Amino acid sequence: MYEHKSKPLAPKHVFVARVIKNLVIASVILFLCLLIGILGYHYIAHISWIDSIHNASMILSGMGPVANIDNVAGKLFSSAYALFSGVAFITNIGILLTPIAHRIFHTLHCDNPHGN
Repeated sequence: MYEHKSKPLAPKHVFVARVIKNLVIASVILFLCLLIGILGYHYIAHISWIDSIHNASMILSGMGPVANIDNVAGKLFSSAYALFSGVAFITNIGILLTPIAHRIFHTLHCDNPHGN
């Protein structure tokens, strides 16, 4: 019968480094997604910078639009950005939870999770 030898659980400082790395990656993705929304709302929907920031932040966080958009291109951008934001939000949650889920699953499958 096949005997599986699991690797020992990574030390806490390695785990914390992985969490921080994923937090940085998720933050960069969030910033880029927000920047896309800000620029799109300003240049395509023709709304002010502050309203663009506000609208992009609200859409990206799942709260919904706040600015009134009057042109067709702006409405099309807003629709596409809302769909994109939903995927970006789910992706970011996955990136943030990956090291934690990995640690949990590794702990469950580890022969000696505490190194004793």
